[in-house]
Amino acid sequence: MKILLRLSRLIDVTNRLLGRLTPWLVFAAVLISASNAVARKAFNLSSNAFLEVQWYLFAAVFLLGAGYVLLENAHVRIDVLAGKLSMRARNWIDVVGILVFLLPLCGFMITLSWPYVWQAYVSGEISQNYGGLIRWPVYALVPLGFGLLGLQALSELIKRLAFLSGAGPNPLQGGDGEEEASEHDHVGAHAIAAVAPAGGTSTAPAISVGTRGAGHQGGTTK
Repeated sequence: MKILLRLSRLIDVTNRLLGRLTPWLVFAAVLISASNAVARKAFNLSSNAFLEVQWYLFAAVFLLGAGYVLLENAHVRIDVLAGKLSMRARNWIDVVGILVFLLPLCGFMITLSWPYVWQAYVSGEISQNYGGLIRWPVYALVPLGFGLLGLQALSELIKRLAFLSGAGPNPLQGGDGEEEASEHDHVGAHAIAAVAPAGGTSTAPAISVGTRGAGHQGGTTK
């Protein structure tokens, strides 16, 4: 399990780095879009390449960032029922979902898209638009993105199995940390209220202050 957890951490680091890269892709798309608009309006210059590179970058943001979103547990969840279950049950649901749905989907998409990537690369396929770009790089984003998503799914599977076997922390704790902290605060508040005297001050601090005060007075008297 230790080796698998190291593999999981390596996958997490890779997708986290790519996740931090995606905002720069958005920034590049914004700059290209703004530059294209200025060139078209001010100098009557334009090119389909500027338009196509924008949706190339748009595709890269979503496909290369999918694994990072899974790492951050930020995908849309329907927790109407799962939110009422225990953490072990919720982790088991994720294990089944990853094995039955997510990993097969990633494998299917990689297998389906790779022949198109290879064919476009060998044939040198270019966009039918005048001045358009070559197509194989944007085609390659599909198997690459689903490959990264599949690797992150494997990492999440390892972390959940480690938690269920007692060999690792709860991978869902990040999403429920505030709720758990709130519950602990309520429990602590009830405990303090139970031991506090009628005046509203806890017994332990009162005894401690009283003892220090008594000792100080005794020393002054002597």
